[in-house]
Amino acid sequence: MASLFPVAFIFVIVAALMVCVALFTPKGPNQVVLRTSLLLALVACYLLWMVTYLAQLHPLVGKALITVYMRP
Repeated sequence: MASLFPVAFIFVIVAALMVCVALFTPKGPNQVVLRTSLLLALVACYLLWMVTYLAQLHPLVGKALITVYMRP
């Protein structure tokens, strides 16, 4: 299944970004809020992209073939 390669590849990139956000969030009184907001934003963007990509890759509704009968 070559179609799942982009999903896994983007997941690795998003996971690396999440690790960077978790490690390099500046210290302060709002550190937990900032870290949580950034991690949730990354997860939401990834899920939105993944669902959109997979929905276009495997649509639920296919092409409707209309058969027209012509009389000779």
